[in-house]
Amino acid sequence: MAIIVNLDVMMAKRKMSLNELSEKVDLTLSNLSILKTGKAKAIRFSTLNSICKVLDCQPGDILEYTNDDK
Repeated sequence: MAIIVNLDVMMAKRKMSLNELSEKVDLTLSNLSILKTGKAKAIRFSTLNSICKVLDCQPGDILEYTNDDK
């Protein structure tokens, strides 16, 4: 199972920097960077909610599942 994080794609579509998103979501740069690079092991629903609100998107726009068993 592989979950791909497309946060950088959504940020680019909204022309938003990591610094700007960090301020609006009230998350540290390091935590957002970990999420953006796909190194995060989990995400709180409240964090996902805030990110979706700021980026005006759906959770499925940020998170994608791929079956890597093939």
